[in-house]
Amino acid sequence: MHALQDPLVSEDFASRRQLRQALRHRRRALSPRQRRRADLTLCRRLRQLPEVQRARRVALYLPNDGEIDPRPLIPWLSRRGVRVYLPVLKPLSDNSLWFVHYHPGTPMRRNRFGIPEPQTRHGAHRARRRATWALDLILLPLVGFDDQGQRMGMGGGFYDRSLAFTRRPGPRPTLIGLAHDCQRVDRLPTAPWDVPLDAIVSDARVVRP
Repeated sequence: MHALQDPLVSEDFASRRQLRQALRHRRRALSPRQRRRADLTLCRRLRQLPEVQRARRVALYLPNDGEIDPRPLIPWLSRRGVRVYLPVLKPLSDNSLWFVHYHPGTPMRRNRFGIPEPQTRHGAHRARRRATWALDLILLPLVGFDDQGQRMGMGGGFYDRSLAFTRRPGPRPTLIGLAHDCQRVDRLPTAPWDVPLDAIVSDARVVRP
């Protein structure tokens, strides 16, 4: 599928908000069969990446609002002895995230956005959480991306706040954004708070900035 026309020169996508809405609509328009095929293709592509093959502590997400689904990767990670973590909205914070160990028996709830996550009381135990800087790899959802590796999120800034430290020297996880290929655009408008990614993976390509 062709990328959307460049939002910087298109009157139809004059703002990040309009572009975000258009891209969300595009991914929600995919049929269940198209989504399932894209999910499996994405995960096959991820398994081939050296950053994924060598990671021992991996954070990923549970899909919402038509996001591409990384869950088919979990059994493969588990067989390799990898610990899997999920983002949790950190209580009483400035919209940042915890990353809590996830397994089939993890007690879950829906957060204020309707997204399943480990229960807050469960995740509050430090033994079940991993410091963000100590993760090896974070797979995060995208609303849009371009061939230069720029990305657009949902607009809440949760990942940008939680990952702002990666701009400074020191230990940090590899950051890989995931999206349906239909979410690709010619060029994305950028914002100074956008945290750069190490790669973006869709069901059709790998983009490295």
